[in-house]
Amino acid sequence: MSNVLKQHGAFSWNELMTTDVNGAKDFYGKMFGWVLEDMATNDMGYTMAKKDGKEVAGIMATPPEAGNMPPMWGAYVTVDDVEASAKQAEDLGGKIMLAPQDIPDVGRFCVISDPQGATLMLITYIDTISC
Repeated sequence: MSNVLKQHGAFSWNELMTTDVNGAKDFYGKMFGWVLEDMATNDMGYTMAKKDGKEVAGIMATPPEAGNMPPMWGAYVTVDDVEASAKQAEDLGGKIMLAPQDIPDVGRFCVISDPQGATLMLITYIDTISC
Protein backbone atom coordinates (compact mmCIF):
# COMPACT_ATOMS: atom_id res chain seq x y z
CA MET A 1 0.00 0.00 0.00
CA SER A 2 1.48 3.32 -1.02
CA ASN A 3 -0.77 5.77 0.86
CA VAL A 4 0.66 6.21 4.37
CA LEU A 5 -2.61 7.82 5.55
CA LYS A 6 -4.41 4.55 4.92
CA GLN A 7 -2.07 2.45 7.05
CA HIS A 8 -3.05 1.18 10.50
CA GLY A 9 -2.59 3.88 13.13
CA ALA A 10 -2.40 6.90 10.79
CA PHE A 11 -4.67 9.92 11.14
CA SER A 12 -6.35 9.90 7.74
CA TRP A 13 -9.33 12.28 7.63
CA ASN A 14 -10.87 15.27 9.37
CA GLU A 15 -14.53 16.11 9.31
CA LEU A 16 -16.63 18.93 10.68
CA MET A 17 -20.10 18.22 12.05
CA THR A 18 -22.01 21.47 12.42
CA THR A 19 -25.46 22.94 12.84
CA ASP A 20 -24.66 25.58 10.18
CA VAL A 21 -23.15 23.94 7.11
CA ASN A 22 -23.49 27.04 4.92
CA GLY A 23 -21.84 29.25 7.55
CA ALA A 24 -19.01 26.74 7.94
CA LYS A 25 -18.50 26.54 4.19
CA ASP A 26 -18.30 30.34 3.97
CA PHE A 27 -15.87 30.60 6.92
CA TYR A 28 -13.50 27.75 5.99
CA GLY A 29 -13.63 28.48 2.27
CA LYS A 30 -12.41 32.02 2.94
CA MET A 31 -10.06 31.03 5.77
CA PHE A 32 -8.14 28.34 3.88
CA GLY A 33 -9.00 28.95 0.24
CA TRP A 34 -10.81 25.64 0.06
CA VAL A 35 -12.91 24.77 -2.96
CA LEU A 36 -16.10 23.28 -1.55
CA GLU A 37 -18.05 20.67 -3.51
CA ASP A 38 -21.41 19.35 -2.36
CA MET A 39 -21.79 15.62 -2.85
CA ALA A 40 -24.90 13.52 -3.17
CA THR A 41 -24.93 10.75 -0.58
CA ASN A 42 -27.43 8.07 0.32
CA ASP A 43 -28.94 9.70 3.38
CA MET A 44 -27.36 13.08 4.03
CA GLY A 45 -25.58 16.00 2.46
CA TYR A 46 -21.80 16.12 2.51
CA THR A 47 -19.38 18.80 1.39
CA MET A 48 -15.90 17.87 0.26
CA ALA A 49 -13.23 20.50 0.94
CA LYS A 50 -10.40 20.57 -1.58
CA LYS A 51 -7.11 22.41 -1.72
CA ASP A 52 -5.11 22.42 -4.93
CA GLY A 53 -7.49 19.79 -6.31
CA LYS A 54 -6.92 17.36 -3.41
CA GLU A 55 -9.53 16.35 -0.84
CA VAL A 56 -8.49 17.68 2.56
CA ALA A 57 -11.61 17.53 4.78
CA GLY A 58 -15.35 17.06 4.92
CA ILE A 59 -18.23 19.12 6.27
CA MET A 60 -21.63 17.74 7.23
CA ALA A 61 -24.70 18.60 9.27
CA THR A 62 -24.73 17.19 12.78
CA PRO A 63 -26.84 14.02 12.60
CA PRO A 64 -29.91 13.68 14.85
CA GLU A 65 -28.34 10.81 16.82
CA ALA A 66 -25.63 13.22 18.03
CA GLY A 67 -28.25 15.05 20.10
CA ASN A 68 -27.12 18.44 21.36
CA MET A 69 -23.45 17.89 20.60
CA PRO A 70 -21.82 21.24 19.76
CA PRO A 71 -20.21 21.71 16.34
CA MET A 72 -16.83 20.04 16.30
CA TRP A 73 -14.05 18.71 14.16
CA GLY A 74 -13.54 14.97 14.35
CA ALA A 75 -10.48 12.96 13.36
CA TYR A 76 -10.38 9.52 11.79
CA VAL A 77 -7.58 7.01 12.38
CA THR A 78 -7.12 4.17 9.92
CA VAL A 79 -7.28 0.66 11.35
CA ASP A 80 -6.95 -2.75 9.71
CA ASP A 81 -10.22 -4.05 11.19
CA VAL A 82 -12.85 -1.73 12.68
CA GLU A 83 -14.62 -4.44 14.70
CA ALA A 84 -11.38 -5.77 16.20
CA SER A 85 -10.14 -2.26 17.00
CA ALA A 86 -13.46 -1.28 18.64
CA LYS A 87 -13.24 -4.40 20.83
CA GLN A 88 -9.61 -3.59 21.65
CA ALA A 89 -10.62 -0.06 22.72
CA GLU A 90 -13.17 -1.58 25.14
CA ASP A 91 -10.60 -4.06 26.44
CA LEU A 92 -8.26 -1.13 27.14
CA GLY A 93 -10.90 0.77 29.17
CA GLY A 94 -12.45 2.83 26.38
CA LYS A 95 -16.04 2.79 25.12
CA ILE A 96 -17.74 2.25 21.80
CA MET A 97 -19.82 5.39 21.28
CA LEU A 98 -21.15 4.40 17.84
CA ALA A 99 -20.96 0.77 16.76
CA PRO A 100 -19.17 -0.11 13.52
CA GLN A 101 -21.18 0.70 10.41
CA ASP A 102 -20.66 1.20 6.70
CA ILE A 103 -20.03 4.42 4.83
CA PRO A 104 -21.10 3.48 1.28
CA ASP A 105 -18.22 3.45 -1.22
CA VAL A 106 -15.74 4.51 1.50
CA GLY A 107 -15.36 1.85 4.17
CA ARG A 108 -16.46 0.94 7.67
CA PHE A 109 -16.15 3.17 10.73
CA CYS A 110 -17.03 3.53 14.40
CA VAL A 111 -16.67 6.13 17.14
CA ILE A 112 -14.82 5.29 20.34
CA SER A 113 -13.81 7.18 23.43
CA ASP A 114 -10.63 6.61 25.38
CA PRO A 115 -10.67 6.05 29.17
CA GLN A 116 -10.50 9.84 29.70
CA GLY A 117 -13.53 10.46 27.45
CA ALA A 118 -11.81 11.86 24.33
CA THR A 119 -13.58 10.67 21.19
CA LEU A 120 -12.07 9.42 17.96
CA MET A 121 -13.34 7.78 14.80
CA LEU A 122 -11.76 4.57 13.54
CA ILE A 123 -12.04 3.63 9.87
CA THR A 124 -11.13 0.79 7.55
CA TYR A 125 -11.20 1.99 3.95
CA ILE A 126 -12.59 -0.26 1.22
CA ASP A 127 -9.37 0.01 -0.78
CA THR A 128 -7.24 -1.03 2.21
CA ILE A 129 -9.13 -4.26 2.86
CA SER A 130 -7.44 -5.94 -0.10
CA CYS A 131 -3.98 -4.40 0.51
